[in-house]
Amino acid sequence: MRRLAAVIFDLDGVITDTAEFHYRAWQRLADELGIPFDRHANEAFRGVARTDCLRMLLAGRQVDDFDALATRKNDYYVALLGSLTPADILPGAVELIGQLREAGVKVALGSASKNTWTVLRGLGLDEAFDAVVDGTMVSRSKPDPEVFLKAAEMLGIDPGRCLVVEDATAGIDAGKAAGILTLGIGPADRVGHADAIVPDLHDVDWPRLRRLLG
Repeated sequence: MRRLAAVIFDLDGVITDTAEFHYRAWQRLADELGIPFDRHANEAFRGVARTDCLRMLLAGRQVDDFDALATRKNDYYVALLGSLTPADILPGAVELIGQLREAGVKVALGSASKNTWTVLRGLGLDEAFDAVVDGTMVSRSKPDPEVFLKAAEMLGIDPGRCLVVEDATAGIDAGKAAGILTLGIGPADRVGHADAIVPDLHDVDWPRLRRLLG
């Protein structure tokens, strides 16, 4: 295994599960627009920027104000975020971050969300990472590797010595495009092309992480 110097975490579905909030916000908007939408369709939205998701939802339909619709969806989502607390951190995430820090491994966050800091503050993790890259700092969403390359640059670490932890197909694709090792969180039909796969971060400590990637 390449000697890891940094781990870059995705946010939604890895550190916390706000995917349900995203789904409910998109479902509400779709219902208002009279567009069929369900949980299966929502799977394709994982890890993808809001404007790109809206284009996918509209599927070529013409609308009067695209930006207003994107803002409306975000307003629905942000309202749901108000209920976030540290209790919403997914099992194993904080423990793994702490172990990585103790081992001298840098930790970063790479998310397509423009609400990243709102989420981190709600979770009490706004000072947990050495670098944070969010949707306001990149122009191309996953599967483009920009977000992860930016995180590696901010850390001052070569991408070849980084690991991306992701729960979305687009995120794994982005990590691979960046030349970064990938750990997939979730089912094989979604992240099976990652370098290693686990169902979640529960019981994934630093020694196990090295074994998984070895």
